[in-house]
Amino acid sequence: MEEDLMIGAMMDINAIASVATELSASSLQQKVDMTVLKKALDISSSNALALIEALPSAPAAANLPAHLGQNINTTA
Repeated sequence: MEEDLMIGAMMDINAIASVATELSASSLQQKVDMTVLKKALDISSSNALALIEALPSAPAAANLPAHLGQNINTTA
């Protein structure tokens, strides 16, 4: 009878240790995933900024005659 209790207690301890190990590994995986996500967002942000900076500047409105851009033709 006592041997059965000892075996049962050992199984419980092993189960608890197994669950604790799985939780620890899961927590570590979540931290790694978040770090990778943050790095990907940083790279994406950097690429978007580079694309925005690469856009040519808008042509100056001073090159157009003064009457252009004042009215919209809605009957066309």
